[in-house]
Amino acid sequence: MSEPRTGTDFAAAGTTSTVAGVAAPPLDLVIVGGCGHVGLPLALSFAQAGRRVGIYDVDTDKMRRVSEGEMPFKEEGADELLTQLLPTDRLVMSDDPKVLAQTDVVVLVIGTPIDEFMNPSTRVFERVVGELGPHLRNDALVILRSTVYPGTTHYVEQRLRDMGKQADVAFCPERIAEGHAIEEIRSLPQLIGASTERAFQRASQVFDALEVEIIRTEPKEAEAAKLFTNTWRYLKFAVANQFFVMANSAGLDYNRVLHAIRHNYPRGADLPAPGFAAGPCLLKDTMQLAAFSADHFMLGHAGMLANEGLPGYLIDSIQERRSLDGRTVGILGMAFKGDSDDARTSLSYKLKKLAAFRGAHVLTTDPYVPDADLRPLDEVVRLSDVLIIGAPHSVYRTLDLDDREVVDIWGVTGKGIRV
Repeated sequence: MSEPRTGTDFAAAGTTSTVAGVAAPPLDLVIVGGCGHVGLPLALSFAQAGRRVGIYDVDTDKMRRVSEGEMPFKEEGADELLTQLLPTDRLVMSDDPKVLAQTDVVVLVIGTPIDEFMNPSTRVFERVVGELGPHLRNDALVILRSTVYPGTTHYVEQRLRDMGKQADVAFCPERIAEGHAIEEIRSLPQLIGASTERAFQRASQVFDALEVEIIRTEPKEAEAAKLFTNTWRYLKFAVANQFFVMANSAGLDYNRVLHAIRHNYPRGADLPAPGFAAGPCLLKDTMQLAAFSADHFMLGHAGMLANEGLPGYLIDSIQERRSLDGRTVGILGMAFKGDSDDARTSLSYKLKKLAAFRGAHVLTTDPYVPDADLRPLDEVVRLSDVLIIGAPHSVYRTLDLDDREVVDIWGVTGKGIRV
């Protein structure tokens, strides 16, 4: 464990700093990882509900931006809410783990990553509990918020007990769509996975502030439910992408096929359109579920092949018409989904590598993603021989691309699915 650090002062616009060695008033809860896509909307939601919320994060740049009233990522309604809340003194930001001692409720927004072998890497919880455990109050309530490998809640509870901490631990997963968290946190039912009545009651009291419906399960049931939910979504995208590849390879107009399936037919309405299935959760959670089943989850691995193989199929389709060697390819949109600034595990970057491997000069653009290699949209459109829609940002709907070679599997340009 690292040596204790002196907390950074983030006081600005009504926020309160927490500095090591200085007495501070109690907090209703502290969110570990509180400046991320999951943690910050939750912190704002609890503060809006009248709770005094600690935001603990080691990313000091993000915390400084938040303390100055700037959201570090796109989130519907969050900019206005942050501006309203900063003067209330209900947001307390610190990079010092000692802030955990100011509360009885700690929310860990830390998920289980996968390693290079597509297996869950649970060491992150061993490290985090080892670092933060000494700062927890005895009898604290620890809430795990991000997707975790089944059994993690029990592991954290046992690890804390071995450290001499008698803590209650509950798994209360986020269920939001990134970019719409502020709305969905207070409208979707909240799962609470707890092994004891005491842990369930304490976690329920925390989420009562948000006035949401509560669904009780055992911890491992809630952990599985979260993985099943994300995997189900990932597999639906995989089916849609496999259907698209099959139809397009047979020379069929998939836009017409999809319309025939979905139009006024309720049992076909939930078939998604094709598109890149990426982001920080879906692939990762599907592979966690595969590991949980001792790698007997054949559908999960097949879904991974369908989704991860789509960029390669698009490049191969373009290459068959005319070699990409020496041509300029422009990719419009580098985020992992439309109207987002989040490029984590975006398949647009895989598309970029595959096109470059075929000898193409690749230009990329995105109105939201912070990436120094991006070019202005008009420049990419003007210089490119082939344009590929990488993310279905709404700003691309009005582009005049009629005389251009365009690959648009999303149908965002209004010309149907074009490959």
